[in-house]
Amino acid sequence: MLILQKSHFKSELTSLYNPSEIRKKYEGYTSPASKEQYNPSKFKFTNPETPGYVGFANLPNQVHRKSVKKGFEFTLMVAGESGLGKSTLVNSLFLTDLYPERCIPPAADKITQTVKIDASTVEIEERGVKLRLTVVDTPGYGDAINCSDCYKPIIQYIDDQFERYLHDESGLNRRHIVDNRVHSCFYFISSQGHGLKPLDIEFMKALHNKVNIVPVLSKADSLTMPEVKRLKRRILEEIAAHEIQIYQLPDADEDEDEEFKEQTRCLKESIPFAVVGSTQMIEVKGKKVRGRLYPWGVVEVENPDHCDFLKLRTMLITHMQDLQEVTHDLHYENFRARRLQSKDGEPANVSADSGSNNRALQEKEAELQRMQEMVQQMQAQIKAQSKSSPTGSKVVSHKI
Repeated sequence: MLILQKSHFKSELTSLYNPSEIRKKYEGYTSPASKEQYNPSKFKFTNPETPGYVGFANLPNQVHRKSVKKGFEFTLMVAGESGLGKSTLVNSLFLTDLYPERCIPPAADKITQTVKIDASTVEIEERGVKLRLTVVDTPGYGDAINCSDCYKPIIQYIDDQFERYLHDESGLNRRHIVDNRVHSCFYFISSQGHGLKPLDIEFMKALHNKVNIVPVLSKADSLTMPEVKRLKRRILEEIAAHEIQIYQLPDADEDEDEEFKEQTRCLKESIPFAVVGSTQMIEVKGKKVRGRLYPWGVVEVENPDHCDFLKLRTMLITHMQDLQEVTHDLHYENFRARRLQSKDGEPANVSADSGSNNRALQEKEAELQRMQEMVQQMQAQIKAQSKSSPTGSKVVSHKI
């Protein structure tokens, strides 16, 4: 009896999900597994939407599919003195190990050590979305006795990436341009001081017109919450006093939901971000968390009540596209304009007087006007000679 019931149920199930019956009901549909049964003559275009529907509302879906297929690129620079936890924070942000063979030089080698540029690229994939992440580290920054020019190699690296992108953009093949421009710079500030150091001020003043600077207060677990708020307020006051332009989060639009507006407001109030980095997994109340274990307790990295790590990661992920747009529309366009206005092919000085640029343009216009007048004189002479000697021809040369 049980066998009869199973066979009867199987026959009902087969008749219910028979592909031929489905094709009779929905003409033109074929299963992806049976491509050999597809008949193009039976396919019909139907309008499943309401009358008046065209279909261009699906254009964002096409852009989404192409973007996911192509993948995304992002370049992040981390700068600051040694020992502030730059490498640990980057590994914590992207859950990867970018520096498996990092060796720390002894103090004797740091006396004459120069700033190096260490770029590491890693491919990260999450839910089918690929991200080509390039992290630019600056080992040796601030370690030497004389640190007056330690940020110049960093400026040179940023300009070199702009120059390479400009060269690729001006070339013949522009379909596969690799974007290595620095989209954001996390500048680490020591939490053991009373604000910004002179080196911090000089670095940010030299780079704020070239890259999006995001100030980060490192190792915030060494401070109490009132000390963190007081130090943040002091850093912002010094940044405003020296007219340093750090990256400003864009305001939320009016049509955004209240949750996103509140998130944007909290992120703006958290600058500079007081962070704690760790890749160690610790068990707390029966669950695994990433944090730092101390004799008095555990500091959870992803707990917003302990530090701003989660806010920093949210800012980076939700505003990654805006960071790229500001880099392209503002910093790169400024570099491109200076590069095209320079006479000798070298990038013009950032602090050049606008009056000199205007004088150069006026000289170019005057020279162009003089050339046009001489061309008109030559044309008039040729016409006069052709009228005087219609049978003959002469070649008249003029020196310009």
